[in-house]
Amino acid sequence: MRIFGNILWLVLGGLFSALLWVLAGVICCITIIGIPIGLQCFKFAEVVFLPFGKKIDYGQMGSGSIVLNIIWIFLCGWELALVSVVCGVLCCITVVGIPFGLQHFKFAGLALLPFGARVNVAAIL
Repeated sequence: MRIFGNILWLVLGGLFSALLWVLAGVICCITIIGIPIGLQCFKFAEVVFLPFGKKIDYGQMGSGSIVLNIIWIFLCGWELALVSVVCGVLCCITVVGIPFGLQHFKFAGLALLPFGARVNVAAIL
């Protein structure tokens, strides 16, 4: 079921979202100071590309993570969050699209607070 969900995800906005994360990573990697932020974008672009079966935990927020999250929100975070919220609302219009809309909402939160977040792969039941 996870494979089927990931394939449909790519069609229903997932590919677009993943490309936006890659674009944000490329933009951030232009400067030397932005390389850590860009690398985080590339890591989360992989998660956005195939999201089903993955959970995001926000537990390890240190002072460095808070500072980077504030900088991130002003650079690219609010734009990615806005796109994810709009895609989530559009997917939730239909009953079939609700799981995909929930994935978009999950990534809207990730777009606002990517530093200190950890990705956990859910166990196959």
